[in-house]
Amino acid sequence: MLNSRMKTVLRELMAAQTTLTGKYLANINQVTPRTTREDVKSINASISDNGAHIDSIMGKGYQLFIDDALKFRKYLQSVFKEEVSDSTVIPKSPEERLTYLIKRLLLSEGYEKLDDLAEEMYVSKSTIQNDLKQVKHILSGYGIRLESRPNYGLTVRGSELKRRFCVAEYLFDRNEETSDHPVEAHLASLAKTDLDSILAIIMRQIENNKITLSDIALNNLLIHIAIAYKRIKSGYHVTFYQADMQSITDQREYLVAKQIVKEVEDTFHVQFPQAEIAYIAIHLLGTKMLSQTNDADEVVEQVLEGDMYQLVMVVLEKIEAEFNLGISLDKELIIGLGLHLKPSINRYKYGMNVRNPMLKDIKQNYPLAFEAGIIAGVVIEEHTGTKINENEIGYLALHIGAAMERQKLKSGPKRCLIVCASGLGTAKLIYYKIKSKFSREIDVIGTTEYYKLDKLDLNDIDFIVSSIPISGDLPVPVVEVNAILGDNDLKKIRDFVVESKQSVNRYFQKELMYLRKSFNSKEEVLEFMHNQLHKNGLVEDTFLEAVYEREGISPTSFGNLVAVPHPIAPKSETTFLAICTLDKPINWNDRLVQFICLLCVKKNSTEDLQSMYDLLGNIIENPPIVQKLISVKTFEEFIHVLE
Repeated sequence: MLNSRMKTVLRELMAAQTTLTGKYLANINQVTPRTTREDVKSINASISDNGAHIDSIMGKGYQLFIDDALKFRKYLQSVFKEEVSDSTVIPKSPEERLTYLIKRLLLSEGYEKLDDLAEEMYVSKSTIQNDLKQVKHILSGYGIRLESRPNYGLTVRGSELKRRFCVAEYLFDRNEETSDHPVEAHLASLAKTDLDSILAIIMRQIENNKITLSDIALNNLLIHIAIAYKRIKSGYHVTFYQADMQSITDQREYLVAKQIVKEVEDTFHVQFPQAEIAYIAIHLLGTKMLSQTNDADEVVEQVLEGDMYQLVMVVLEKIEAEFNLGISLDKELIIGLGLHLKPSINRYKYGMNVRNPMLKDIKQNYPLAFEAGIIAGVVIEEHTGTKINENEIGYLALHIGAAMERQKLKSGPKRCLIVCASGLGTAKLIYYKIKSKFSREIDVIGTTEYYKLDKLDLNDIDFIVSSIPISGDLPVPVVEVNAILGDNDLKKIRDFVVESKQSVNRYFQKELMYLRKSFNSKEEVLEFMHNQLHKNGLVEDTFLEAVYEREGISPTSFGNLVAVPHPIAPKSETTFLAICTLDKPINWNDRLVQFICLLCVKKNSTEDLQSMYDLLGNIIENPPIVQKLISVKTFEEFIHVLE
C-alpha cells in the first residue's frame, strides 16, 4: 500500500485541478525529483486498477485523472480502513470524532446508519447526533450537504469536484506539529515549514531594504502570500483588477515585492502573476503610500475595483452604525479589507476554505473587532450571496482590530474649550487647574465668553467645560462646573475623559444576576435568561432567535469557562449585561462553560462600548477571576471581586 510520502503526493494531486511540477512535489516531501518519479510510479501501480491514473505531461508535470469516481472512492476507503486498523485508534476527543465522521461520510457509497456509526466509535447515539451538527457545518463550507433519510440513514451530496477537494483536506492527515505561535500553526494545509520559510524570506527582504512593518501588517502579508501560493498551486488564478498600476510599480517597495516573490517562486516552484506582485507591494507600502499622497482616494480607487470598493464602504457603514468605532474612513482599512475580500469571495466559489490558526486568539483578544467582523460577514452575504465562515471573519477582524488600534493612537488627548461668563480671570483659573490635573488627558484649546460661542467652529473640539448653564443644542457635550473647581468638578471632568472605575457598576444590575443555577445545556440557560429579560420588559420577542442566529455563525464560548452570548442585531432599548453562573459546567459547542454573560447593546447606540469590552476581555482572560466569580453567592460579592 501507500507510504506516507505517497499519500502526500496523492493528496496534493487530488486537491489541485491542474498539473503540479515534479519539483514542487519533491519539495513538499523534501526528497529529490527522482524519488518523486518513483513514488508516482508506485502510486500509479496502486490506483490504475482502481478507477484513476496520473499522467506525466511533458514540460508541465503530473496530473491526476479520475476515470471511475465510484471505483476510486472504494479505493480511498481501503486507504482509510488501513489507517484505522493500522493505528487501532478509536477517536476520543470531539475533534477526532469530527474528522473520523467526515472521512467516513465522504467515502461512503450510500447511506450510513447512526447506530452503526455510534457502535464503531463506542459512543452514544446522542453524542453522534451532536457531532453531526458540527460535521454539517464543516461540510457546508465546502459546498457539501448532509442529507438524512428516515430508515436509511445519512449520505453526503455535492459535486464530485468539491467532494474531492474535501477528501484531500481530510483523508490524508497532516500530522505536522503545530506550534504555539498562532501564525505558524497550519494554515490552509500549508506545512509549518512552508510558512516559516515564507516568513524568513519576508523578514530578510524587509530588513535588507529597511522597511518597517507592524506585527499585524507582517502577519497579513504572510497570510496573503501563503494563500496566494495555495491558490496558484491549485490552478485557481484569481484575475486582479489592472487599473493604472503605474503609481505602484514606480515605488521602491515594488522592487522589494519582486524580490520577495522571486524567492518564494524559487523555493516553492510556482509562478506568481504580475498583479500579485503589485498587491504584495501594496502590503509593504501600507500606510506610507496613503500618508504621502494627497490623493489617497485615488490610490484606493486604483487598487480596488468599483464594486469591491462599494462593498467595503457598505460594510464599514454598517459597522459604524452598530459600533461607532470611528474607523469607516481609514484608508488603510479600506484597502486591507478590499484586498482580502476579493480573493476570499473567489475562494468560496471554489469551496476552498482557509483555516485560521489564530481564530481562538482573535476571539479572545479582539472581541469587539470579531463582532464587527460578523457584521461584515452578514453584509457580504447579503450583497454577494457568498457565505463567509468564521475563519474568514477572524481575518477580517484582524484588519478591523488594526484600524481600532490606529484610531486609539490618533485619538490622543481630548480637546476642550472653556466657556465662562465672568471675564477671563475665572476662565484662566479653570484653565490652569485643568492643565495641572489633566496634562496628559486633556488639551485645552482656549477660553471664550458665552456670547461668542455660536461664532466659533467647534469641529475640532471634543467637549466644553462651562461655568454657566448652556442652553440650546451644541454639536459637542458640555461638562458644567463651578467657577472654582472643587473635587466634585474634577471628578465630573475625569469621568468624562477617562472611563472611571465606577464604570464596572454601571453595566451590572442586581436583578439581572442569576448566581449558582443548575442547568444542563446551553439551550436551558438561554431560554431561562431570555424569559427573565422579557418578563422585565428589557428585550423584544425576537431576542432569543437573534441570539441563536449569532451562535450559528460562530459560538460565543471563548474558553476559560466563559460564554458571552448576544443577539446578532440589537434587540433592546438599553445597554446592559445579564450574568448567569452555574454550579457545574455545561457543554457549549465543545467547550465547557460555567460563566455566562448575556450582552445587550441598545439599538442605534452611539455610546463608546470599548470600556465594557475591555472589562469583559479582562474577565475572559483571567482564570482566577472567573473561578472567584463562579463561586460567589451574592451581587455584592460579585462586584467586590471585580473591583
